[in-house]
Amino acid sequence: MGIVSQEAILELQALMDSVEEPLNITFQNVHQGFRAETLVRFLKARDWNVAKAHKMLVDCLHWRVQNTIDDILAKPIVPIELYGAVRDSQLIGMSGYSREGLPVFAIGVGLSTFDKASVHYYVQSHIQINEYRDRVILPSASKKHGRPITTCIKVLDMTGLKLSALSKIKLLTIISTIDDLNYPEKTNTYYIVNAPYIFSACWKVVKPLLQERTRKKIQVLPGCGRDELLKVWCFSHYVLKHLKTWVLTVFLFKCLATENIIIPVSIFPHPPLSVISK
Repeated sequence: MGIVSQEAILELQALMDSVEEPLNITFQNVHQGFRAETLVRFLKARDWNVAKAHKMLVDCLHWRVQNTIDDILAKPIVPIELYGAVRDSQLIGMSGYSREGLPVFAIGVGLSTFDKASVHYYVQSHIQINEYRDRVILPSASKKHGRPITTCIKVLDMTGLKLSALSKIKLLTIISTIDDLNYPEKTNTYYIVNAPYIFSACWKVVKPLLQERTRKKIQVLPGCGRDELLKVWCFSHYVLKHLKTWVLTVFLFKCLATENIIIPVSIFPHPPLSVISK
């Protein structure tokens, strides 16, 4: 990291030292003890412009306070039947770790229907997943490896993708905007696998909605991406043995949970009641 970058971090840090108490409290939940790494994320998101990064971060903290994000993990989606319906139609699983220790999330994009509840509940579920990642999974990985691990890898499985998925563009835009403004630079790489011929048509619609910095992180892999994913992902012996015919659908994830790699349908097997109280 260059001298200019270090100066920008110090300047932004000085600005954040003067924020009022409600914002400072939620900021602690954001950085989880890795303050410098968090400042770098927001600086990267604003091309190292300190003033813009400061505004972005303060706006993020106001959003968290106004929407009580610090308490969202203690607010399950109820009743349980609704929660189950949301998770069954919003397919995402914590699927192990990369060789560098980064958590890997697999997302069943093509088979996620987002049609079992209102937009509100899918947004709530998405934010809960983000918060669980940032406040439980990443700190745990950092402790295990003895160094800051503040980002993840995402594998987007396009199996079952149809043009009708574009009807959910409003929801996807809301989720993308939340991530861009409040969880910037949390994903190192997006790997797209099992892309059908219809993917190119969908991509033309979705691509303009993404930030340029996000587009640069996307890699479309041939087929199920076996060879490329083997280079970055730590698989168990069982998964390696069956990888020749392996596809990344969340339905198959249930069959691959074994040894030290667990691939559930959801990060939350049950509503996250009081997972984190503060």
